[in-house]
Amino acid sequence: MPTIDINCDLGESFVHYAMGNDEAVFPFITSCNVACGFHGGDPLHIENTIRKALTYGINIGAHPSYPDLQGFGRRPMKIAPEELKALLKYQIAAVKGLTESLGGRLKHVKPHGALYNAAAVDEWEAECVLEAVAEMDGQLILLGMAGSVMEEMAHKRGMPFIAEAFADRAYTAAGLLKSRKEPDSVIFDPHQAAHQVLNLVERQEVRSDTGAWVTVKAQSICLHGDNPNVVAIVQTIHLILSQNSISISPF
Repeated sequence: MPTIDINCDLGESFVHYAMGNDEAVFPFITSCNVACGFHGGDPLHIENTIRKALTYGINIGAHPSYPDLQGFGRRPMKIAPEELKALLKYQIAAVKGLTESLGGRLKHVKPHGALYNAAAVDEWEAECVLEAVAEMDGQLILLGMAGSVMEEMAHKRGMPFIAEAFADRAYTAAGLLKSRKEPDSVIFDPHQAAHQVLNLVERQEVRSDTGAWVTVKAQSICLHGDNPNVVAIVQTIHLILSQNSISISPF
């Protein structure tokens, strides 16, 4: 029976700004990527998110980003390699420390937003991520875009890597995520998202914005906690996968 991990970016609320509907999403996912405070999240929200993840028994990952709270980490930045590595280690350390203080263990690291996209195609950005993760804990798994530069470099280094694809994002014919600046780059329809996941699991393919099928080999499926339809999307994914005898389990 085919299996797939379902991950979601959570813990992105901060102070009085609510982001997403984490409580309703938790029962339907097997891994979570916890914001580290640089694009979303604050110490209390981060700790509460970790507590909930431990309660549900799901994988806990750090979700570091560029220092861009105002732009939700989705604006490209050029940061010197040593500074970027320090920023990443600082964020990973925060979530790792809080997780361990609660009796848990950090399982993985997944870059967020513009950093994620940059590390998927740019060798020096990917190198910064790889080095930061390795220096923090050699047992940490990298979670990143299937078919990316970062995946290739991780394999060459012998670092554990889980390739992911997206339920609620459109793809280009090159197998990359369609820019959020373009129309129809985000999928809001639960049935469209669920059938995209079904194709990714059964066929290892996704239909691109040109209509062409693109090969995407992934072990985890991501959905975004800030998608206003995230709850309906993840519920529909569960229904469609169950109807097709596909189980959901953590990596």
